[in-house]
Amino acid sequence: MWQFWRRHKKKVYVTLGVLGSGYFLYKLYDTHRRRLSDLEKQLVNERGHTELIKAQMQAHFESIQGIADSTTFPHVMHHLDGQLAENLDLTHLTERLIQGKGQPNTLTTAEKLELWDRLKILSFMKMVLSLWAMTMLNLYVRVQVNILGRHLYINTARDLGSPHLLDEADLIDRNDEQQFLAYADHLSNFGLPALISDIEAATSEVLKGKQLKDFFNAPTLHETIVQILDTFMSMGSPHHWVGYLMPEDSRAHNLVSPSSSSSYSDLSCATKLDQLMSETRAVLLSVEFGNVIETSLKTLVKELLEDISSQCGESILLSGMPLAKLLPRIAQIGQQLLKEPYRSRYVQNICSIPDVEQFFTLLYSSTPVS
Repeated sequence: MWQFWRRHKKKVYVTLGVLGSGYFLYKLYDTHRRRLSDLEKQLVNERGHTELIKAQMQAHFESIQGIADSTTFPHVMHHLDGQLAENLDLTHLTERLIQGKGQPNTLTTAEKLELWDRLKILSFMKMVLSLWAMTMLNLYVRVQVNILGRHLYINTARDLGSPHLLDEADLIDRNDEQQFLAYADHLSNFGLPALISDIEAATSEVLKGKQLKDFFNAPTLHETIVQILDTFMSMGSPHHWVGYLMPEDSRAHNLVSPSSSSSYSDLSCATKLDQLMSETRAVLLSVEFGNVIETSLKTLVKELLEDISSQCGESILLSGMPLAKLLPRIAQIGQQLLKEPYRSRYVQNICSIPDVEQFFTLLYSSTPVS
């Protein structure tokens, strides 16, 4: 044995070394394979979890849009319609003109011209203001519910175990939520007088040289409406219109009475409400939202012209008609724009614009602005 060992000990060492190295490499490979397998399982689980979150967020997003369409926006528009009916009532003008026509001696020529000129301004005012307010409130309410909806979804994501979402979460209590949504009525409650004044100034400027006997065809009417909107939007600072939709200070107008259990004097509540309002203002001031406004208004002005043309027949499309004969139709459509917003073709068209859909999808799914 000793001689055998002396003769073959190198071979034995080499064999043992090879076998040991092989065993070590096998164990290393097996450990690596197990780690890869565990990693693949983890990735599959995370992918499934991510898909679940995406599916739930998509369902929640669609639910949020439905709430905006069927509940929040109709309420806001009904309130605005009532306020406009009080502030822009054309009945007294038309009644005086009808009275003057039936009793020629009751109005002088100068008074008639003054009444017609006022009716001209108010008819275009009400149409343009209703169109602008309907568009902007629809977009504003959608900004609100998407921002709030995302915050609420992040809060419920705690149950799904999503740490990367929970870092952003800041619980919003019921009073914060109600107060935030109540600001959708800011235009009707506080911003309307200034909006009416500025729309009137823009309308008067554009219609200044237009006479009642002037013939208006569809392109002329389209150009006039666009000019009024452009003049109004360019007045003052670039984003002066934001002040009509929301207050500078979220605590300036407490539209919801705080409950005894949660006072808005509490700093944490104020901070959460301020955060929601700050995010909303940041969205409204963004370039992307400005593009959405421009696209929406262009689409609705086109729809408005189609409706007026269908009421007036081919005459306005071909030779046109005197402005005096066109005013009653303009006044009528101005009154109809805010009626039954849930069924409104105008509102549905805003929602179906691809750029608008994409904007709100990104707004809901993106990180809130801090």
